[in-house]
Amino acid sequence: MRSIVVLSGLAALVAAVSATHLGAAPAASVANIAPPVTAFLPQPPTVAPRQIVLFGRVKSLARVRGRYLMRVDPAEFLSGETANCVAANKVIPPCEPIPNDHLILDEGHRLLTYRVPAAARVTVVTNPGPSGIQATPISIAELAQIVKGRNPNKRPLFEPKNGFWIRVAGDRALALDQQYTP
Repeated sequence: MRSIVVLSGLAALVAAVSATHLGAAPAASVANIAPPVTAFLPQPPTVAPRQIVLFGRVKSLARVRGRYLMRVDPAEFLSGETANCVAANKVIPPCEPIPNDHLILDEGHRLLTYRVPAAARVTVVTNPGPSGIQATPISIAELAQIVKGRNPNKRPLFEPKNGFWIRVAGDRALALDQQYTP
């Protein structure tokens, strides 16, 4: 038993001396510089997320050399207190409620380009009458026509110029869902 305790102590001493000679920081100081672990961010990210969702207005969508390319003007869709305080001194008195409880903040007009698979999921906001406003699935080909100002299937589009929530993986847009705004 005594030899196990001596060997354990010797192993700990060798590890500490080796770490000092190799320039490694002692364990206590490493713990002090490590970021806190939270439920939202269990570890610091080491790579970009596989998918993100962004809000923006589709400026163009066209078939180019057998694939769709989309140009998007990204913006921030804000609501609640965030929107109220951003609107201060621009639209309304400081931090007063804004109409319809949302604000689209578009401070730049740099267009982002994404490839869009022909099978990407798309929904647009329609108002077919008595059934009320709804999300209607359409194809990328039809959306390309709508972006050009056409309506090939004569859909009762609510607001064709409204922005979209776009699910992106790298340089590909996988899904587009139009945002309803009253």
